[in-house]
Parts: sequence; structure tokens; C-alpha cells
Amino acid sequence: MAEAFLREPRRYTSHQVAEMAGVPVYRARRFWRALGFANVADDAVEFTDSDVEALKTLLGMVSDGVYDEDHVLLIARSLGRATARLAESQAELGAEALDQAGVPLAERPRAWRRRAERVVPDLAKLLVYAWQRQLAAAAGRLAVQDLHAVRVTVGFADLVAFTRLSRQITETELAALIDRFEGRSADIVTSHGGRVVKTLGDSVLFVADKSHVAADIGLRLVETHAKTRGMPELRVGLAAGPVIWRMGDVFGTTVNLASRLTALALPGTILADPRAAEDLENDRAFRLRAVDRLSVRGLGELVPFTVTRA
Repeated sequence: MAEAFLREPRRYTSHQVAEMAGVPVYRARRFWRALGFANVADDAVEFTDSDVEALKTLLGMVSDGVYDEDHVLLIARSLGRATARLAESQAELGAEALDQAGVPLAERPRAWRRRAERVVPDLAKLLVYAWQRQLAAAAGRLAVQDLHAVRVTVGFADLVAFTRLSRQITETELAALIDRFEGRSADIVTSHGGRVVKTLGDSVLFVADKSHVAADIGLRLVETHAKTRGMPELRVGLAAGPVIWRMGDVFGTTVNLASRLTALALPGTILADPRAAEDLENDRAFRLRAVDRLSVRGLGELVPFTVTRA
């Protein structure tokens, strides 16, 4: 069944792959692990011609001077993480489709092989298409920015009392609720000018270049999920300031502050830090109200503001 998805036979050991790529096996395994795969036994015939070509491609990026080896390893890790999550989700959807079709367990391997022949070529095309589109957008943003001084507004939206709710509903209901939350949140963020950094089941981290865009997204998230039957209330924290982009994620004090403000926000409300509030001060679309001075763990005291529509 693995070869049905790999679409070619496994014919080489790790030592043979390393020899064909012209590197010691320990170095080949370093790239293999970076892609997210465990080492295999020396005599295990696990590798295909594509594995050889992939290793040669990674090594060629180093030898051509496009990247140094540390950067190529970072590229391999980011590819491994992204595609592992993608593959898991697609395999889950495939299993659900077979369940719904009533395919017995004994017939699943044959059904998976048929599915591989049908969907793998199309998914491969879509994967390359989506990646190139995302790369074009990201390169356009970062080409004129200093990665160490990017100023954005960070939003962190969190479902209230999610842990308690998860104990009260079935696993199927919980999975459906998470799908609705993540799907609708991503639609709202992207369609209104923001970017989803990551989702964590009961929360979503997003960024926007302007505070008024982030505030509008935050309000739309609260309003939209409030209309969904069975969805817990949402609370949102906003913070404006510099962040550090690294491997598709954001780090720094601004991110930490947005997360802390989310934990302090009341259900159904948006809490913004003073910088984001200053950006919104003269925007007639919003109404700001200062709340009592709060102590933010690890970041000291500050006076945040609730954000509502004017």
C-alpha cells in the first residue's frame, strides 16, 4: 500500500542512497530526520529513486551556494512539519470517506490503493499550486521588510471554557466543533486582510499589517461564532508592535502580550494593548474604553482597552 502512494518501488537501503548521492550515511540521515522521518535499519530496503533525487536536490542547494547547510536543514524541517500535518489530515479524510461508504476493514488496503491511484496525482498538483501561491505572497511581503523589525498587530482568539465543554460532548461532536471553529476563523481572517499563523484547536493566532484590520477581524470572529449553535463564547487579545518571523511562526513580546490579554479578556470581548488602542484612537469605526490597570504575567502592569464597534 505504501508503494501505491509513493508511486514507485522501494529498492535501496540508506547506505545505497547515501552512496548514490555522494555523502556519508550520517549526513544523509541528518537530512532524512529533518524531513521528519525516523532512521531505518541499515539493511532495510525502504528508499526509492525519488528519495535519491530529493537528497541530491538538498545537497545541490548547499553546493551551489543558494543556502548554507543549516538553512537547508531548516527548509527540510519546515517542509516536513507542513506536509506531515497535511498528510495526516488527508489520511483522516480518506478514512472517514471509507467509513461512510461502509468499506469493511478487511477490504481497506485494496480501497486505499484505488484511492491513491485516483487522488495522489491531483493532490500533488494542488500542493505545488498552493505552495507557489503562498510563496509568492510571502516573498512579496518580506522582500521590503527587515525580518528583525516587522511591526504588525497580533490577534489571539480563544474559545472560553473549551476544556470543560470537551468533557461534556462526544468525540465526534468535539471534532465537528473544532472543524467549524478553525474553518470559519480561517475564512474570516483571510477574507478580511489578515493572515492565520496557526490554529491550536480551541484558539487561533493571526496577524494583520494594520490595527484597524486586526480589530475588525477580532470583532467579526466574536460576532460570527456567537451565531453558531453550541459554540462557546470567544475572547480576543490584540497587541501591536514588532515581531520576529521564523519558519512561518511569529515570536516576541508582542505575541506574548496578545496571548496574555486574551486570557484576561471577558467572554465575548476584545482587549487591546495601549499601542493597538493608540492606532485605533481616531478610527470612527471603533469605540475604545479603558479598563482598570492590569498586571500582565511576565510583562508588568498596563491599562488595556476594550474594543467595540462605534
